[in-house]
Amino acid sequence: MKKSLLAYLGKFWPFAVLAALFMVGEVLADLYQPGMMADIVNNGILGLNNNGLPNPDYVISAGLRMILVVFAGGTFGVLCGAFTNYFGQNFGNEVRKACFERIMNFSFEQTDDFTGGSLITRITSDVTQVQNLMMQFTRGFVRCMMFLFGGSIALMRLDLSFAKILAVAVPLIFIEVGFVIWKTNPLFKLLQKRLDHMNTVMEEDISGIRVVRAFVQEARETERFETSSRDLADTQFKVLLLISWMRPIMNIILNLATVALIYIGAWRVADGAIQPGTLMAAITYISQILNGLMMLAMIFQTLSRGFTSAGRLSEVLECMPKITDGTKEAPKPLCTVEFDHVGFSYPGYDAPVLEDISFSVSKGETLAIIGATGSGKSSLLNLIPRFYDVSRGRVLVDGMDVRDYKLSDLRQRIAPVLQKSELFSRTIRENIALSNPDATEEEIIAAARAAMAHDFITAQPEGYDTMVSEGGSSLSGGQKQRIAIARGLLKNAEILLLDDATSALDLVTEASLQDHLAESYSSLTRIIVAQRIATVKHADRIAVLDHGRIAALGKHEELLETCAVYRDIYDSQLHAAEADL
Repeated sequence: MKKSLLAYLGKFWPFAVLAALFMVGEVLADLYQPGMMADIVNNGILGLNNNGLPNPDYVISAGLRMILVVFAGGTFGVLCGAFTNYFGQNFGNEVRKACFERIMNFSFEQTDDFTGGSLITRITSDVTQVQNLMMQFTRGFVRCMMFLFGGSIALMRLDLSFAKILAVAVPLIFIEVGFVIWKTNPLFKLLQKRLDHMNTVMEEDISGIRVVRAFVQEARETERFETSSRDLADTQFKVLLLISWMRPIMNIILNLATVALIYIGAWRVADGAIQPGTLMAAITYISQILNGLMMLAMIFQTLSRGFTSAGRLSEVLECMPKITDGTKEAPKPLCTVEFDHVGFSYPGYDAPVLEDISFSVSKGETLAIIGATGSGKSSLLNLIPRFYDVSRGRVLVDGMDVRDYKLSDLRQRIAPVLQKSELFSRTIRENIALSNPDATEEEIIAAARAAMAHDFITAQPEGYDTMVSEGGSSLSGGQKQRIAIARGLLKNAEILLLDDATSALDLVTEASLQDHLAESYSSLTRIIVAQRIATVKHADRIAVLDHGRIAALGKHEELLETCAVYRDIYDSQLHAAEADL
């Protein structure tokens, strides 16, 4: 369901209202002080109402009242800051969580469209910008508007002739602010895109640091990052250069307005229309008004950048998951899988990856899928848990189209072990238990034993409590694969998908693993994608994929006699094995 960003204020909006009210109180205290100062000068120091004699007692009493007003204003300011930060931080937290939750429900297609670097920028930098936008609007914008309108009213109450100065100065400042915003607004969107790209480069290079070093590409990747960083810095410089013009011009307008006010005020004092203290108050008011406008100009930058970020966050929050829940109740598990004339093309590409794929797998059966690189093996496997949806035909689990299942029901029945063994910066135990957080210690160890992982885990410094480094870089490829297989087995699902999940294992370890699966997990429906004949030869049936189509389906011995594609794969691997001897 789509929600406006403002909806994430939720229960925190009363704190925003309180913050704005306390800011009103603070500004009213600031606007009241010039009048009190004028009174002190006119009646206490100059004694204009006391035959020209100073009145120290009046200065003291009025000064104490002024201190109380200042204290009250300061208290309002502190409370405003506290409530502003409370609602701002909580609002940012709610938006950040909502974005992350939405991203977690994206299909692979949507994640690829946004790119990882862009999503990281949006959930960090963009959320911060929108959070600042809300806080500035509540605190800074209210303050500036109060100074503009409240100060203008107070100034004109002193003498209407001062309105002429405001009539000239205020439009000039608004023209300048409008010009800068008009020029910088497109740059803010470009700035965030530059940040997206830099984060993408950094993410790729850090995650692929071993490849970079293995091929001695540190200098090239450093240059690529420097280019990305320079593009970001150049865009930022253009923004700051435009903004840097505002303060000097505003200072000129402020000073000219002050000179004009003193000039007009001096004539008014000489004419007896106003008193000297009133002129001092007028100078303070004009400074408050114009300084408020200068602050408003700074706030407009935050608002402009915040609105840009808000649009980018809305793209995430309003992007509804393309893989959605079905409406039918799941039938009683039988653990059968069927492909019914399935065709598939990746979104945005016309070229078919799979064409007219039909087969079925029964409960407890092992189907192996083999074929040349790019023949569509992994793509076929990704259609079963609905990582992607078919373009044509149907994929059925237990007789029901997977698109009719609730995603949680469907995926609860399936334990995929993907081509890339993704491990997290947690202990080995936590990585295995990711599929079943309620699993007992005995169940975790049993899954690890089944995956031939227990021995190397217990040899680690802290056994199952050993921390895994980011991306599993502290483990070998085979160790990562075995932990991933243990995680899949611990899920206690009815269907096990192994996507080239034993490619890093030696043949002896793999053979032991396959024997253990066949013996202890015979009730599982297993679909295995592999490159090696040794991995698939003992499967109940083998599907040979060739250019997205099933070239043949049968047992190992049958395929050697009837399928030229399978025989070519067998011969090439046999010759490669003989060459290694």
